[in-house]
Amino acid sequence: MDYEKLMGVMRRLAIEAGHKIMEIYEAEDFEVKSKSDSSPVTEADEAADALISAGLREAFPGIALVTEEQADTHGETATEFLIVDPLDGTKEFVNRRGDFTVNIAYVKDGVPLRGVVYAPARERMFYTMEDGSAVEEVGSFDVDRPGRITPICVNSEPDNGALMVVASKSHRDQATDDYIAKYAVKDMKSAGSSLKFCLVATGEADIYPRVGRTMEWDTAAGHAVLIGAGGKVVRFDDHEPLTYGKADFANPFFIAYAPDVDLKPA
Repeated sequence: MDYEKLMGVMRRLAIEAGHKIMEIYEAEDFEVKSKSDSSPVTEADEAADALISAGLREAFPGIALVTEEQADTHGETATEFLIVDPLDGTKEFVNRRGDFTVNIAYVKDGVPLRGVVYAPARERMFYTMEDGSAVEEVGSFDVDRPGRITPICVNSEPDNGALMVVASKSHRDQATDDYIAKYAVKDMKSAGSSLKFCLVATGEADIYPRVGRTMEWDTAAGHAVLIGAGGKVVRFDDHEPLTYGKADFANPFFIAYAPDVDLKPA
């Protein structure tokens, strides 16, 4: 894989999709439909998906593509693939809360090696560089001219052992609270979509436990960014690495964290 080309294409498509999403988000009204699993989908999801999938297929015709909004891609069995959630956090979008993202990732042999997470309403964008390291870009998000790029890194030393925890804004439940209660917690943050991975990646949080259903397209891009920043994502039950390319693309419960966090608190 030509990682320089890959990251250039992924960054450009994420920004273009973000612009399209914001046009719809800032409109007076937009249509919300229900998918077969009763989850919401909007014209922004569909427009962003059409833009991203067309761009990826043109740039990388030999790489398999999996995208949330195209059910015919969900039977893909390749060990190397691109995976897309064109609008992660549709509930946040519908409720105009801003915590939604564009997620694009590249997976090989079960590992998300490169990814981009763009939160257009929050004006934050995170992605991996050609060498796999992670950065945050700020500025005008011009497709042709990158703004200021800052390397990001997980928090290497929690504050006196007390953790900053980030949890889902839309899917917080008692099981999550019970797990968090095992730790000394400095403070809690709530965030939507894959932004939770990115807050761990920047050191704004130390741990993100997810005791609930997610799909690989929800997590791959944020996971790649977190790996690039020195973090880890493991399965909740046995603390083995979370892998990709599963038969149904469904994730088990997981924990995303900075490596200095003790996952077996007393």
